[in-house]
Amino acid sequence: MISTPDLSLETQLADMCGHTMIAGMDEVGRGALAGPVAVGIAAVDVAMSQPLPGLRDSKKLTARQREQLMETIPVWASTAVGMATADEIDAFGISAALGLAGRRAWDQLVSHSPTPAGLVLDGNTQWLQNAPAESVELLAPIDARIVMQTKADATCATVSAAAIAAKVTRDALMVELAKLHPDYGWDSNKGYGSASHRAALTERGVTDYHRKSWNLVPAAIHQRLL
Repeated sequence: MISTPDLSLETQLADMCGHTMIAGMDEVGRGALAGPVAVGIAAVDVAMSQPLPGLRDSKKLTARQREQLMETIPVWASTAVGMATADEIDAFGISAALGLAGRRAWDQLVSHSPTPAGLVLDGNTQWLQNAPAESVELLAPIDARIVMQTKADATCATVSAAAIAAKVTRDALMVELAKLHPDYGWDSNKGYGSASHRAALTERGVTDYHRKSWNLVPAAIHQRLL
């Protein structure tokens, strides 16, 4: 049976916070070999909202279904997507880069929407606190009450919407980057380690969009930048 995300956890969090504006946040691109990590955030007033029909775990949806939902998600919720580049992942590490992308998403959201009182974070690790201090000092602080929930993208409507927003935005970027470096197949693998992507790394070396600290290819090839 397919799980349908609802607003149960968001409503519980609103009761704890005494405020009904609640957000969900999720990340995509953690395991990719190339491209940024992206963090999506979606916020709704749970006192005035119902779950958006069609929301699911983003990994259970086709690309077309995610794109169709992105036609209605911004109407249903306030959304934003923050990113951290491959260079930032190399410089700070993946956990800190996720925190940086999340802080950027939050900063974008609160610049055009009421500040959420609560935030549901997918997973069991509070990676938002790992953002490098020097990179977030000008960003809006996150003063919301944060709760973590594993597999929240399958059960919490705001997190599901956030994950879909992040996935669609990052996928579109990788399709554009594929035009610059067509040999790696980013238009189809979106920067993940498909067989053809790994073969291209061995044959062609790494690009400026690869996460070089991940030792993707032997050292001799590793230094051959395109």
